[in-house]
Amino acid sequence: MDVETACSISKRDEKLKVAIYCRLSEEDRNKQLETDDSGSIQNQKAMLVQYAIEQGWEIYCIYSDDDYAGADRRRPEFNHLLQDAEARKFDIILCKTQSRFTRELELVEKYIHGLFPIWGIRFISIVDNADTDNKGNKKSRQINGLVNEWYLEDMSDNIRSVLKSRRENGFHIGAFALYGYKKDPDQKGHLIIDEEAASVVREVFTLFSQGYGKTAIARMLNDRGIPNPTEYKRLQGLRYKQPTAKNSTLWKYFAISDMLVNEIYIGNMVQGKYGSISYKTKQNKPRPKSQWYIVEGTHEPIIDRELWDRVQKMIKERAKPFDVGTIGLFARKARCANCGYVMRSSKNRGKHYLQCSNRHVAKDACIGSFISVDKLEQMVIDELNRLSEEYLNKDDLERKIEFAGNLQVQKDSILKNIATYEKRVAELSKGIRELYMDKVKGLISASDYSVMSKDFVDDRDRLERLIADSRRRIEELGVKLEVGDNRKEIIERYTNLEHLNREMVEILIDYISVGKRIPKTKDVPIEIHWNF
Repeated sequence: MDVETACSISKRDEKLKVAIYCRLSEEDRNKQLETDDSGSIQNQKAMLVQYAIEQGWEIYCIYSDDDYAGADRRRPEFNHLLQDAEARKFDIILCKTQSRFTRELELVEKYIHGLFPIWGIRFISIVDNADTDNKGNKKSRQINGLVNEWYLEDMSDNIRSVLKSRRENGFHIGAFALYGYKKDPDQKGHLIIDEEAASVVREVFTLFSQGYGKTAIARMLNDRGIPNPTEYKRLQGLRYKQPTAKNSTLWKYFAISDMLVNEIYIGNMVQGKYGSISYKTKQNKPRPKSQWYIVEGTHEPIIDRELWDRVQKMIKERAKPFDVGTIGLFARKARCANCGYVMRSSKNRGKHYLQCSNRHVAKDACIGSFISVDKLEQMVIDELNRLSEEYLNKDDLERKIEFAGNLQVQKDSILKNIATYEKRVAELSKGIRELYMDKVKGLISASDYSVMSKDFVDDRDRLERLIADSRRRIEELGVKLEVGDNRKEIIERYTNLEHLNREMVEILIDYISVGKRIPKTKDVPIEIHWNF
């Protein structure tokens, strides 16, 4: 029986079935190739298989997660193990230590002390003597879980501190070098130019400076078969983020747009645009620019300052105020049903149209959703009239209950936002005070204090305006609750319309999904997502 590669099914039903779970520790990686199991995994398997044989158990399957942290709940084999445990496919789970199964106390309680006994699963870890059949060592297992939880938090704080220091000193700490650069093999944290990709970056900046649009530049690169950054790294055998979207090997408008404003191309290290939510998850969220780490002159620039300044000036000049006219009636509201991209406006023979912004980047990039603004406007009006009639036919009591419930949900959401804003304002105020004390102590100059505190003050002022606006909205909701459900009047106001305007669209519509025209009927399927 080859327990390394396959699951075995014993014909002797009297034997207990054991599932072996192994995980590579973050501290002891020593793999030579991506396709190889680490020595740590091999040692775990050998130890656990030997123990199972000595106990006379039948090995049902070996589940092995390599290169996964103990706090990562997305471990594929870990989740496979839990699914099989719930299906009662084995009797015992065997690990080297409890921490190999999980380092989270929450999961220890949920599975080891909660669901496993319900499912009839015994949990055993050899080194730390955890055994759910031994009721006397439950407290020991809980202490192990608590110690592992502390370990995770302390390790996270230490890592954050080290990364913060390296970012502040201009060292590159990302897993991937920006397109146009590669990691310096002789100096950790330093970037050097990848000339093949850098030539494409220079071309993009030059073409834009000559008046070519971002979509046009993407199409030109795709027509010449130049791989986009992700595909280029894959072809070069470099580390890259696994693409998930359709047509992910093509250049897109947003790739060009992001490239043209990235300061890394002029030799400045820019990091910390995203921050993790918690040490228990790998999810990240955007951070305000005031919290970014920007260090000038850390590596050789690909774009010279003159060309950079010219491109930034052109981008600023091309930025248009929000269009509230006919062309912008559905601006940023219409999306392609096929690829999800926001549809862009165009004009032909005096008529305005919306088309998928992805259809022009290359042949067969998208089905090419396309609809005239006039036709979409009429379809929205027709659907609005139908929904209005349906709503107005509802019983008054039913409408009032629905109305009050919706307002309460809105109020709870706004109150939650206010609490978040106030917490951030307190943090910013503390940061301003600390900067001021650093200036008083002579740790920073008055000019540095002025520059560093400006972003803090601007961000705090913005949040305080949001808090004031949110409180006004709370008051408005209170008035609405006192006055009662006036949606009947609002909906009646939007029935029997001949035309829409931008204000109506903003009030009524979240977004519209537009499909491809049906050849026989020439109808364009749409799906309207309303704000009410």
